[in-house]
Amino acid sequence: MTRKIEFKITKAEEGAAFAVHIVPKSPRNEVSGKHGDALKIKMTASTTKGIANDKLIDFLSEKLGLPQKDIEIAAGVNSAEKMIVVVGMSPSQVESILLG
Repeated sequence: MTRKIEFKITKAEEGAAFAVHIVPKSPRNEVSGKHGDALKIKMTASTTKGIANDKLIDFLSEKLGLPQKDIEIAAGVNSAEKMIVVVGMSPSQVESILLG
């Protein structure tokens, strides 16, 4: 029996929270769909010394039109699987922008 996993952006206290799966060393930075229950994001940066984390925040800041201070990696700093928290934007707004 196959279990269906659905991607879901949930409501956080002041915004939205969602899981991401990072694919490093890609040809370009882009949202490329879903990876299980996470948003799949391809990044040009490598995972060395947290460079991909910084680039991920830059990328999401630009895509969402929010200052970098309003986007945080809440979990998974040393992993390809991360939990992102966005302040000041509803889950539906985040989903519309990133998956629209």
